[in-house]
Formats: sequence, structure tokens, C-alpha cells
Amino acid sequence: MYIVAVAWLYVVLMVSIAQPSVLRGVLTFIGTGVFPLAIFLYVMGSPQRRRDQAKTERALAASQEPPATSVPDESTGPSKARSVDPDQ
Repeated sequence: MYIVAVAWLYVVLMVSIAQPSVLRGVLTFIGTGVFPLAIFLYVMGSPQRRRDQAKTERALAASQEPPATSVPDESTGPSKARSVDPDQ
């Protein structure tokens, strides 16, 4: 998408250079190049921004949730292993 934007700015720059006055050239570059391209890139980037925001919210929600399983850790409780006498 950015290659198209760069190509469009190049074309508009060439048209702006061909204008009879500097003022018309600058206005042509800004009016037909910069402003429309900024709007286009903003609109076309909206879905990606939405996906990024949703991903950030999911990661934040996942980091704030308690663990899904509440199995007690065996290493912290008393040992239930029986000792075995080798002579028996």
C-alpha cells in the first residue's frame, strides 16, 4: 500500500513542478497529494488499528485473570510418601 502512496506523491510532485507559479505548485501538491493521501491512509489503516487495539485489550485481560486451574502445589504441602524398609 505504501508503494502506491509513494508513487502517487511522485506523480503529484511532477505535476506540481509543471505549474506556472510556485504558489500554484505548492497548492497543487498539498491539495491533490498530501491531504487526500493522508485521508486515504488513515481510512485504510483503520482495520489494522482496530485489530491492534483488540489484541492489546486481550493481552491486558489475560494478564489480569487468575490462573484457570487451582490445583494445589504438591511441593508446598506435607509429604505423603511412605518410607519403605528394604528388609521387609
